Amino acid sequence: GLVVDGRTLEHVLHDSLQNIFLELTEKCRAVVCCQATPLQKSVLVKLVRSKLKAMTLAVGDGANDVSMIQVADIGVGISGQEGMQAVMASDFAISQFKHLRKLLLVHGHWCHTRLTNMVLYYFYKNVTYVNLLFWYQFFCGFSGTSMTDYWILILFNLLFTSVPPIIYGVLDKDVSAEILMELPQLYTMSQ
Repeated sequence: GLVVDGRTLEHVLHDSLQNIFLELTEKCRAVVCCQATPLQKSVLVKLVRSKLKAMTLAVGDGANDVSMIQVADIGVGISGQEGMQAVMASDFAISQFKHLRKLLLVHGHWCHTRLTNMVLYYFYKNVTYVNLLFWYQFFCGFSGTSMTDYWILILFNLLFTSVPPIIYGVLDKDVSAEILMELPQLYTMSQ
């Protein structure tokens, strides 16, 4: 990791040192800013997002972190003694910093697998219905006859678009939380 203070950030954010700093940050897993102004934090996140084309995660616990959280791809607010401004501006809220590990490794993995499977599900659901319409046109001689009433189409979409995602979202956990916490490598393997 890399720890940067506010005075160093002032010099780094000038054009002459940006490339050197970005080369250094590419070699690090995390960059921690301390004693930096809210503007410096948000400019640093913007710089990493735009120049390195990296996905950014910003974690903050106070009002001075709001701009950084809003600029990042994913913002996590920690509710605590410094108020609720960071939590209100964030995508995710946790009560303590130690819960960040579970948020990323467990819920991040589950969300990723659920979303990818749901994208495939919707693709195949629509392909099935379109194929049915296509082959029906051969049967009716391409007359343009409607295969189903509108209420059946609405019922089909309502049933197959709402029920499976709810069931899948509640019940699907491909790997238990305990195993995901013990083996963080599973998070990168699922990507």
